[in-house]
Amino acid sequence: MIALIILIAIVIIIVFFVVGTYNTLVTSRVRVNNAWSQIDVQLKRRYDLIPNLVNAVKGYMEHEKEVFIKVTEARSKAMNAEGIANKAKAEGQLTNVLKSLFAVMENYPNIKANENMMQLQEELVSTENKISFSRQHYNDVVAFFNTLIQKFPQNIIAGMFGFTGKEFFKVETEEEKKAPKVQF
Repeated sequence: MIALIILIAIVIIIVFFVVGTYNTLVTSRVRVNNAWSQIDVQLKRRYDLIPNLVNAVKGYMEHEKEVFIKVTEARSKAMNAEGIANKAKAEGQLTNVLKSLFAVMENYPNIKANENMMQLQEELVSTENKISFSRQHYNDVVAFFNTLIQKFPQNIIAGMFGFTGKEFFKVETEEEKKAPKVQF
């Protein structure tokens, strides 16, 4: 009788452990998905800002159509990129194209004096900062989740229920690691 009570207690402890571990894994996975959603929100804000920026400078930079085409194409690729690695790569390319737009804009003093451009500059800097913070937060929760599913004995529960590691949002090149410098 005592052996049966001990066996039942052990089974109950194991069940509570499995349920607790499973719930912790689910909570962590939801945090990863939420962090990715926050990146998407900031990227959408950036995508919405770019056409305003292009339209604001078009009148001043009539001979720079190639730059506008590159910005539009890079924005489209970034918006349509699937998967974290492809999204990171497309975002890096978009950042590089925006840098070239800003470099060309420096040749136009009227743009620097435009009040709308000053406001767009502030919004862009704010958006880039928010994207950076969102990426950092995402990578932090991914690191926590990936560590959690690799630790023993959680790795057994994670394997039983199909929890797999998440991909980090990595910057692709040294050039992309540099913060965009915006000057008007």
